[in-house]
Amino acid sequence: MTGPSSFDLPDTPVSNAQRQLAALQRRAQHLLDLSMPYTLPRWVSVAVLLIGFLARILVVQGWYIVTYALGIYLLQLLLLFLSPKLDPALDVLADDDDDDVPLADLEHSRGGNSPASFLPTRSDEEFRPFIRRLPEFKAWVNAMRAILLAWFCSFFSVFDIPVFWPILVIYFFVLFAVTMRRQIRHMIKYRYLPFNIGKRRYAPAPGMAR
Repeated sequence: MTGPSSFDLPDTPVSNAQRQLAALQRRAQHLLDLSMPYTLPRWVSVAVLLIGFLARILVVQGWYIVTYALGIYLLQLLLLFLSPKLDPALDVLADDDDDDVPLADLEHSRGGNSPASFLPTRSDEEFRPFIRRLPEFKAWVNAMRAILLAWFCSFFSVFDIPVFWPILVIYFFVLFAVTMRRQIRHMIKYRYLPFNIGKRRYAPAPGMAR
C-alpha cells in the first residue's frame, strides 16, 4: 500500500504549499524534457550566462571567490563529461587479479556479456560504446544551476570575501592544465574518444532500408 500523495493531504497551509511545490517541480521537469533535443541552443544559453557573469565580475571588481568556486565546479563537470562510466584502468587491475578466475565468473562480475565491460584486445579495436560518467544533459543542467547560483550570490556582499584574485587565476589555470593533461594521457593510453570526431563510420549495406 502506498502512502498518501500530495493531493490526498488535508487542506492546510502546509499541504497547499506542498501541492504548489509539486506542481512547480512537474512544470520545471516538463520544460527540461522539452529542451532536451535542442543541444546547441542549451549550451549557447550557458555560454551567454557565463560570459555575462564574468563581465559583471570584471565591472564590479568583487566576488572573486564565487567565480573561483564556479570555475572549479565547471572543471569538475568537464572531467566527468570526458570520462567513461566504466574506467578502463579498473578493468586492467581486474584482469591482473582474475587470471585464474573462470571465464563465466569473470563475465558475471563484469556485468554479463556487455561489450562495454571489456577493453579492446587488438590495436584496431575501440572502447565501445562510450558511456559518459556524466551525460550531456545532466552536465548542462548542473552547469546552468551553478551559473545561476553564482549570479544569485553576486548580489549579496556576504559572499564578497576579500582575496588576492591573481593567485586564484594562476591556481585555476595550473589546475586546469594538470587535470586536462592527465585526462588526455588517460584517453591516449586506453584508446578512447569522448566525441564522435575521428571515429570510423560505416556506410549502410546496398539495398538496406533507411
